[in-house]
Amino acid sequence: MRPLRLAHRGDWRAAPENTVAAMLAALEMPTCDGLEFDVRFASDGTPVLLHDATLERVQRVASPVSELDVEALAALGVPTLAKVLSAVGREPFLDIELKAPPNDELIRVIQAARGSGESGLHRAAISSFDPEILAWVGARRPGWARWLNTRQLETATIERAVDLGCEAVAVLWRALDEHSVADARAAGLEVIAWTVRRRATFDRLARLGVKAICVEAAALDG
Repeated sequence: MRPLRLAHRGDWRAAPENTVAAMLAALEMPTCDGLEFDVRFASDGTPVLLHDATLERVQRVASPVSELDVEALAALGVPTLAKVLSAVGREPFLDIELKAPPNDELIRVIQAARGSGESGLHRAAISSFDPEILAWVGARRPGWARWLNTRQLETATIERAVDLGCEAVAVLWRALDEHSVADARAAGLEVIAWTVRRRATFDRLARLGVKAICVEAAALDG
């Protein structure tokens, strides 16, 4: 089965990363199965899309996202999570990566857009490098798919993901080979790869049987 091709922060060649325009540009491509994007929080706790803790790299504003309100962020091109979820609809698969400690408003927004039954998520997963964030989400929505992000797929990482109740580990692609993928699967975990730019790399990972691959540039083109 072909792995899901998830556009990393949308298609940043067409629009700034983690914007509505970048997400919609990625979804216009027939090769794109879904999206990966990053979530932080505005000063009032509203979840918004931004990778870095400040707006300096992308928006050229040296301010922490946590010190700006939703209106100020919108004026700088930083959308709310609710707006993005509404814009992309329910069909694309979503890797919602949490970059900061979550809150109940995050749960409410995701539940409203992607809730499935009483406890599940429709075509989406919550990912993070922070085990405490994944534990917090799992305590409130144990049926939501969660992925532990990691740069190395070691035994301790696999055990941590299992202890957290994760469905998968999302791993830097260079750390993946037949043995590491087999070890994760033996523990009952799916494997996600990030972030791939070359088509040949995508094809190699697909042969390993990973569930999804976060892609950008030529690898997004298929």
